[in-house]
Amino acid sequence: MNALNDTTKDPLVLAGKSFGSRLLIGTAGYPNQQVMLNAIAASAAEIVTVSIRRVSTEAYAENLWDLLKDRYHLLPNTAGCETIRDAVLTAQLGREAVGTNWVKLELIGDRETLYPDVGQLVQAAEELVKDGFIVLPYCTDDPVICQKLADVGCAAVMPLAAPIGSGMGLCNPYNLEIICNRSAVPVIVDAGIGTASDAARAMEIGAAAVLLNTAVSKARNPVLMAAAMRDGVAAGRAARRAGRIPKKAYAEASSPQLGMIGS
Repeated sequence: MNALNDTTKDPLVLAGKSFGSRLLIGTAGYPNQQVMLNAIAASAAEIVTVSIRRVSTEAYAENLWDLLKDRYHLLPNTAGCETIRDAVLTAQLGREAVGTNWVKLELIGDRETLYPDVGQLVQAAEELVKDGFIVLPYCTDDPVICQKLADVGCAAVMPLAAPIGSGMGLCNPYNLEIICNRSAVPVIVDAGIGTASDAARAMEIGAAAVLLNTAVSKARNPVLMAAAMRDGVAAGRAARRAGRIPKKAYAEASSPQLGMIGS
C-alpha cells in the first residue's frame, strides 16, 4: 500500500468512531446525481454531509439518503437555519427521519456572508448535546468560540477557512493554527477551501480533517478535483506527521563542505 494513503495507523476518531479518510464531502451543487456519486467515490471520503431539508421522507421518493446510506456514514446538517428553535427542531426531525444522532450544526446569522451566529450556535449546541446528539458545529475561526463549543460537549469543532463557497482558501491560517494547537476535540476545517493546496495547508497546520463541497461540485471536472482533494488531505496530514524543517533567513548547504575537491 502507498504509504501516503495508509491511514490504518492514523485514523480520524470522532465520538469514538474511527474513519480511514480525513476528508469529509458534501452533496450540494453537482451537475447531476451521477457526477455527485462519482466524485464522492473518487474522494475516498467516508463521511458525507446531507442537508436535512433536502431529504424527503416520502416512501415513494428516491432521495439522497437512499442513494448514500449503505455506502457512507451520513452526517445530516441543519443548513438554512437561522434560529436556535429552527436548528434544534430540524436536527430532531432529521434524527427521526434518517435514524442518526449525528448532526452538523449550522446556524447562520447573516444571509449575505453566511457567517454563523456564534451566540445562538453555542446555545443550540448545548441543547442538542443534552438531547443526545453528536454535534459537529460549523463556526467562525475564533479560538474562544471553539473552546466554548468544546466545553458544552461538541464532538469536534468546524471553523471556517473562508466564507462558504468563496474558494478563497485559508484567510486566517494563524487563528486556525491556534485553534488546532489548543483544541481538546478534533478540528475540522470547513468552508472556503478552493483547491487541493488549501486542503493540504489546513492539514499541515494541524487540522484533524477537512470538510468541503463547492470546491468539488463546482469544479470544471468534479471527479478529478475530488481525487485531488483526497491526495491533498493525505499529503498535508503526512507532512504534519513528518514535521517540516524550520524556516531560515539564510541559505544552508544540504551537502557537507569538508572533503570537497579543492578544499
